[in-house]
Amino acid sequence: MQRWLSEAWYNGSWFCRLLLPLSGLYHLLAQRQRTALLRARWQAGVPVIVVGNITAGGTGKTPVCLALAQHFTAQGKRVVLVSRGYGGHAAHYPLVVTADSDPAEAGDEAVLLARQSGCPVVVDPQRVRAAQLAEQQLQAQLIISDDGLQHYALARTVEIAVIDGKRGVGNGWLLPAGPLREPVSRLQTVDFVLVNGPWQQALAVPAGKQVTMQLQAKDLVNLQTGERLSPALWLQRHPAPKPVHAVAGIGNPARFFTSLQQLGFVIMPHAFADHHAYRASDLAFGDAVPVVMTAKDAVKCRRFAQAHWWALEVEAELPAGFWASLAVKISAQGL
Repeated sequence: MQRWLSEAWYNGSWFCRLLLPLSGLYHLLAQRQRTALLRARWQAGVPVIVVGNITAGGTGKTPVCLALAQHFTAQGKRVVLVSRGYGGHAAHYPLVVTADSDPAEAGDEAVLLARQSGCPVVVDPQRVRAAQLAEQQLQAQLIISDDGLQHYALARTVEIAVIDGKRGVGNGWLLPAGPLREPVSRLQTVDFVLVNGPWQQALAVPAGKQVTMQLQAKDLVNLQTGERLSPALWLQRHPAPKPVHAVAGIGNPARFFTSLQQLGFVIMPHAFADHHAYRASDLAFGDAVPVVMTAKDAVKCRRFAQAHWWALEVEAELPAGFWASLAVKISAQGL
């Protein structure tokens, strides 16, 4: 159902029009909630960067959060990431997440952030509590909120919206008739709009706010051994036209499949729902063909991984101008 509805939003479907009255109700309720949260807004004593989107589904937020964390950590700042921990069910919150945390408890994206950033990660459905722990107990000098654009109770220094350049905003309608969490006009109020990939949909975004980013493949990492190979070296060891099982349980699996094909892989695609809770049987394909999955999927599959399973890690490449503009935005708070 989730995948079908997403295809309807982005490919056009008469069915979506039937849901427009519900979109009006969604907008009304969202506006009321936003007003209430703004009245009780909490301000951290350190800069807060919020990375999110205005659409449902994946756009590349997590690689952006990782790039931000790595950038400021390299400058000697103590960075703490906060997240809702979607897909996780912890016994208590806020929960401090480490590289060894159970994704079923902390959420797959939070564990991925902890493993790849090397920074503390705190999850809590109430983002303010996570930020308070980050500042007061973990001595954060900078807080990065993953997917927190609509969590208005947390005051922010910088807002970054990430948009999929190919899919854009779909049919332009609010949930559930379309993919939008907020109206397109919301992009006028954020500090940066990061467009993931070539922009293929006309959208009125101030030129000074729009930044093109690219997700670049880094290494393929073996889930059992941790061995790292560049895509080129991996393909030398597994020459085409031998296929691989391509596994993606993310918001837009097609983007991952296309990336593999562009790298030279011949794929047999297997798309799962975003944040899918994998079992070994899900990947029992009955052969010894290599399995290549996203890094987010890998954190949930390591405990039952086989020797021929690999994860493709990616990183967000952002232009120098973005980093310079970001430094100006947050310099007022002394970072």
